[in-house]
Amino acid sequence: MNDWTLIGSINDIPRRGARCVMTPQGKIAVFRTMEDQIFAIDDQCPHKGGPLSQGIVHGAAVTCPLHNWVISLETGKALGADEGSVKTVPIKLDGDHILALLERAAVAAE
Repeated sequence: MNDWTLIGSINDIPRRGARCVMTPQGKIAVFRTMEDQIFAIDDQCPHKGGPLSQGIVHGAAVTCPLHNWVISLETGKALGADEGSVKTVPIKLDGDHILALLERAAVAAE
């Protein structure tokens, strides 16, 4: 089951920047484009695990700081001749609040 979870404010992320958020499924990178679009993807490049949150945001894509792979923020897929993808996380804005659709942590039966 999934829940919309408050993960921050759009004002916490500079335009063309990113912030990391720890979730029950691992670390995600939340990006803000110059046009104030918000996207969230896993923070590891599919090539060599580079920190995408430290990459350069351009349009609706990010360039990995390690080996210059370009990843679509919309689809999570590598662009150009590179192949691979990262998981995307559904995001919505409620005013300035950023909400992510996250899986609920499994609770063990007692």
